[in-house]
Amino acid sequence: MVYHKMAEVYDQLMDNVPYDDWVVLIQQMIAQAGRPIQSIIDLGCGTGVITRKLAAEGYTMTGVDQSSEMLQKAQKDLESVSSINWLEADITELDGCKQQYDMAISCCDVINYVTDLQNVETAFKNIYQLLEADGLFFFDVHSLYTVEDVYIGQTFSDVADEAAYIWECVPGDEVGEMYHQLTFFHQEEGDRFIRFQEKHHQRTFPLEVYKNILKKIGFEKIKIYADFSLEPNSWNERSERIFFLAEK
Repeated sequence: MVYHKMAEVYDQLMDNVPYDDWVVLIQQMIAQAGRPIQSIIDLGCGTGVITRKLAAEGYTMTGVDQSSEMLQKAQKDLESVSSINWLEADITELDGCKQQYDMAISCCDVINYVTDLQNVETAFKNIYQLLEADGLFFFDVHSLYTVEDVYIGQTFSDVADEAAYIWECVPGDEVGEMYHQLTFFHQEEGDRFIRFQEKHHQRTFPLEVYKNILKKIGFEKIKIYADFSLEPNSWNERSERIFFLAEK
């Protein structure tokens, strides 16, 4: 899914997302792995919030997103961090990434936008090839519980100073599949608002499916976490967000 006009209002409406929790968890994962990590590629970086935060911590960052609008917003918001490399690419087509990295991350359920199992395998193969020997791959997905019991059938809304949205979640044909029907209202001049819509498609798979694909490709020491806990295998049937850490 490519974010188009949504890029204009994305950060305003996502200001409650716990980006700092992702950054802390990534750093804790690195510490537990016990190896030096310097270069990190952030796949599906969006407007680059996590990318910039990790760059500020001293990591050499590359941000990748398939939306040129999101990357333009990311570069506008660079502030004092100017050393980030930005690349427009789909994670299933990473031919433009020529170097290798100590770590690859894909945060905020980006992997759930890869809705076909063959494409999941292709994306994971691409990521495996991007990593140095013993490199780390960290990503998160919605649990089946989150999709089926928390999101599907629900309508959410939010209002910020210059934007608002109505977000409807409807089921797809398969278990773990959903469509987000989003209507945005964005203030342009004075009291004038424009209205636009986007439709996003996500799907999640059972944890063992992701784990088996990682193993098939060659990843090792696969650990599964839940809801920002550092306890491996701490997930249960009501966990909402599942985190994976795999080693090349």
